Amino acid sequence: MGRKGSPRPPQAEGGCGAARPSLLWALPEELLLLICSYLDAQALGRLGQVCRRLRAFSGRDLLWRRIARGCLNSGFTQLGADLAAGIPVKERVKVSQNWRHGRCRRETLLKWKRNLMPWMHLDGEYLYLSQAEDIRAYRFRPDSAGLQRRPQAIFSGHQEDVCRFVLASSHIVSGGGDGNIVLSKVHGSFSIKFSAHQQEVNCVDCQGGIIVSGSRDRTAKVWSLSSGRVGHCLHTVQTEDRVWSIAISPLLSGQLATCLGTDFHRGAGVLDIVYETPFTLLSCGYDTYIRSWDLRVSTRKCVMEWEEPHDSALYCVRSDGNHMIASGSAYYGVVRLWDKRQSRCLQSFSLSSPTSSPVYCLRFNTTHLYAALASALHALDFTAP
Repeated sequence: MGRKGSPRPPQAEGGCGAARPSLLWALPEELLLLICSYLDAQALGRLGQVCRRLRAFSGRDLLWRRIARGCLNSGFTQLGADLAAGIPVKERVKVSQNWRHGRCRRETLLKWKRNLMPWMHLDGEYLYLSQAEDIRAYRFRPDSAGLQRRPQAIFSGHQEDVCRFVLASSHIVSGGGDGNIVLSKVHGSFSIKFSAHQQEVNCVDCQGGIIVSGSRDRTAKVWSLSSGRVGHCLHTVQTEDRVWSIAISPLLSGQLATCLGTDFHRGAGVLDIVYETPFTLLSCGYDTYIRSWDLRVSTRKCVMEWEEPHDSALYCVRSDGNHMIASGSAYYGVVRLWDKRQSRCLQSFSLSSPTSSPVYCLRFNTTHLYAALASALHALDFTAP
């Protein structure tokens, strides 16, 4: 403290409480950004506490982007694409710490009376969920993870339960237990149904004007979506076992290149498969492993694998396109979070108690994870631990 009557220190421009920070603003902005780019998240946060001007400067997306790309589920892919451009990067880094440490609030969004095997997709402000022979589109409530109770739309056409479906542009492509594939327009009542397999259609995918489907009848088929040829089978692949999961490469080469892996024991079926990039993909299934494949390295052996610690089959797997994997187990509704840079499970959440139910499907964005079990849809909110 100075003596009574002594002059006060000069007030820095922008509200800084000392003259020294004002010297920073004499530097070119490019140099300031370069200096701050060497700071970690904690140092950037402390810098923002100096004054209002530094708080605004240190909160720029440009400074937090590098940090975010090393975090879990921050919205950035391996290739640098930003999947959540509307959310400040600094806020995403904060929420990422909740994912890493398992801090979240649990909520049951929907319940139904009979046991089902639901599938779902997220699309902006809508969640699409298969319930028995229908697919229902639920709208999220504003500023909430909750859903409006009444669906905005119901898509029908199957005589038996929907097994899986995908969103493709303005259409929903679904495969059902009746052996049919149904193509429904999202905004309208137009739909096309055609017989695809002799037994249930376990899985479908759609991209670039073609549909691929897999069935219990031990075949995988390629279908045309061209005008005038919808439902025309272009190719049939005979397999040695039931086809539980199928995916089209983002490259859309149109050719069956090879089979992944060798020496799998009998019954080690793949229940889910998802491409992360045109050359890398994840798979999971009955043998309790999540596997990462890089087609540029080898198709005979995976590049990395993670084992479910309780020897449980894995029904579904999803990735943030970068460091985080989420998986759904066959028992007690267990959802696990994995960091690819570690061999062990990072966090786990049991959503089915006291009865046991698999996690048939899960989806997530940068703030919430949604898991569909046999009789309920659950949400984990990582913004409000």
